[in-house]
Amino acid sequence: MRPSLRTPPPARGPVHPLAATLTALLLLLPALLLLGPAQSAHALDNGLARTPPMGFNDWNAFGCNVSEQLIEQTADYLVSSGLRDDGYTYVNIDDCWLTHSRDAAGNLVPDPAKFPDGIKGTADYVHAKGLKLGIYEDAGTATCAGYPGSLGHEQQDANSFAAWGVDYLKYDNCNNTGVPWQQRYDAMRDALAATGRPIVFSMCEWGEDSVWTWGAPTGNLWRTTGDISANFSSMLSIYHSNVQLAAYAGPGGWNDPDMLEVGNGMSFTEDRSEFSLWAEMAAPLIAGTDLRQATPATLSLYGNKAVIAVDQDPLGRQGTQVSSSGGLDVLAKPLANGDVAVVLFNENSSAATISTTAGAVGLPASSSYKLTNLWSNAVTSSGGAISASVPGHGSVMYRVSPGSGSSTGTTHPLLGASSHRCLDATGGATDPGTTIEIWDCNDGANQAVTLTSAGELRLYGGTQCLDAYDNQTSSGTKVELWTCNGGANQQWRLNPDGTVTGVQSGLCLDVTGGDKPAGNVNGTPLELWTCNGGANQQWSLI
Repeated sequence: MRPSLRTPPPARGPVHPLAATLTALLLLLPALLLLGPAQSAHALDNGLARTPPMGFNDWNAFGCNVSEQLIEQTADYLVSSGLRDDGYTYVNIDDCWLTHSRDAAGNLVPDPAKFPDGIKGTADYVHAKGLKLGIYEDAGTATCAGYPGSLGHEQQDANSFAAWGVDYLKYDNCNNTGVPWQQRYDAMRDALAATGRPIVFSMCEWGEDSVWTWGAPTGNLWRTTGDISANFSSMLSIYHSNVQLAAYAGPGGWNDPDMLEVGNGMSFTEDRSEFSLWAEMAAPLIAGTDLRQATPATLSLYGNKAVIAVDQDPLGRQGTQVSSSGGLDVLAKPLANGDVAVVLFNENSSAATISTTAGAVGLPASSSYKLTNLWSNAVTSSGGAISASVPGHGSVMYRVSPGSGSSTGTTHPLLGASSHRCLDATGGATDPGTTIEIWDCNDGANQAVTLTSAGELRLYGGTQCLDAYDNQTSSGTKVELWTCNGGANQQWRLNPDGTVTGVQSGLCLDVTGGDKPAGNVNGTPLELWTCNGGANQQWSLI
């Protein structure tokens, strides 16, 4: 968890030439996954984590400030927000939950100031919500924050966890006194098994000793890197390390690139890239933000069912890099029904076009392919090309299948990411000049948007169009309802990055006031504005 408190790994001698050759061969294995099965034959046989675990962990947002109140309120939010039903079922307590010494019998003691009902009482509360409780310990003499570790107390502590009703153990690697990695983690694996309680075993071993080569029979997931931080550089570095390890992941045993930082300060574009990449890499989806304070934009990322379905796909493949050149990456993840999830990821700061083909991502030959954008929900057809303009630090994610389809001619509400409200003609009015605003989605005719082949966005069964006022093309131009007339100011483009731009102006359809509370309320009008990657310029068909 905290690198400054780690026991350094033992020094290694020169690398033998044969070992170097074998390492090079291993790095080629992920590319072969498009043709062969995921490696899971020797996964830990405890029946758990057959898909990557999903839930919450308090450390990234709160550090040592964990409490029973925080855990219970987060459990409440997972239920009320619908995230539990999306698959976020583990509510995980990290370090600092216990007192600084064991009791007279050598047992761990929950801090009564932080957990007045103990871990058992907290677990009972969480279980009553249809959720599961996770806890933290360390494979050393002390945790990373200096509390009692489990080294030498494995069975005693595992018995406590089982008695309390714990469902998930994150097991860290600080203060380990040089005892071999696998020996320490195998000891806790065996102790958990001996309790008879199903407990997911998460090895937080920071990727030391190439844990992915031996982790599958020991744990359900293993950290592949050091700790993540809430910035794009940290996320990118961890992605680079984790994406190379697809050969070692599969049902029951997953590469873990650490908790999600979505909602902790990166831009909306960067947050969406992290969530897309973690799902494509079949990573655990463990929210590391204060979900109780999540904005609608953040919730729209955590709650995207189509992207979650890629992560949780029962085939259990981790996506691999099909190509990577100059910071422009193409990833492909085979899915159980024969589709392929494709991510086009731009590591650079400027927008760029990223392209691949259906054949390159592993799809069979077909006369046409259906591309479903998993963030905008727009559907397009292709003869085999898969291409998009991708913003800097951004990503475009498709589910690609043989066949055809298009959003053109279909009718959908248009949902704003920053507000989680729908594009709406004010008051249900049909008069030309009616303001276009956001409002709670209600399936009304004034929210039913039809996409035409001419690029129009029509309301009321096709009689009225979205219109940029008076053919103006400057930022701040209001968007209104007007009789459809074929004008360039009534032509719009739904882009792969989730923006909607005016063809005449090149500006983005924008919720006035930005991604702030003032821009999220019912009745906030829409306007044209310079495209800036904000969540108030992101839209999806529902």
